[in-house]
Amino acid sequence: MYGEPSAGPLPKLPKPPAPLSIREFQAAANVSRETLERLEAYGALLRKWNPRINLVSRRSLDDLWRRHILDSMQLLRHIDPINVKGPWLDLGSGAGFPGLVLAIAGVADMHLVESDGRKCTFLSEAARITGTEVTVHNDRIEALPPFGAVVITARAFAPLAKLLSWAHPHLVSNGQLLLLKGQDIDVELTEAGKYWMMTHRLIPSVTDETGSILQLTEIARV
Repeated sequence: MYGEPSAGPLPKLPKPPAPLSIREFQAAANVSRETLERLEAYGALLRKWNPRINLVSRRSLDDLWRRHILDSMQLLRHIDPINVKGPWLDLGSGAGFPGLVLAIAGVADMHLVESDGRKCTFLSEAARITGTEVTVHNDRIEALPPFGAVVITARAFAPLAKLLSWAHPHLVSNGQLLLLKGQDIDVELTEAGKYWMMTHRLIPSVTDETGSILQLTEIARV
């Protein structure tokens, strides 16, 4: 039994936004024609490979330019890669979000860490067809020797406390984390604060009203 039905009709749910077109993406991200063509090639490869190795959810591909590509690109609004010298480390790269997208957009010395060998094969092929220089590490992050990254990125990789335990050994002293996080970020920050001191900046996502960009600096164990 589910109880008595409520009086009156159910409230109407808001309609999801229409899929972002490639032209709308270009206007929002302000990328060059060359970069757009490389991202198109990447998207086509993702659609081709996805049925075989399940890189992203099938439904999310209906809004590829918003859900995945612009979602990754928005990180560049909060850091200037030209003035940040040193390697970037992308954790749990999977289909390449955000790390490979950022490399296609011009971030140099990008390292992608992914433990699934099939996904690493995809990342290497995507880098090849887009003419993007990246280094793919087919390994678990905890198995890598200390890396010395100036920036570490991740999307939907792990709860913050666990992610910091993995990322911190690979970060230079003045480095930073740029993380794409969901609606539970306040809970994650509270839990991580039991073990870590950090300066954080929480920035609303431009692609998901429930999501945020978490920028972390001055990270140290409690």
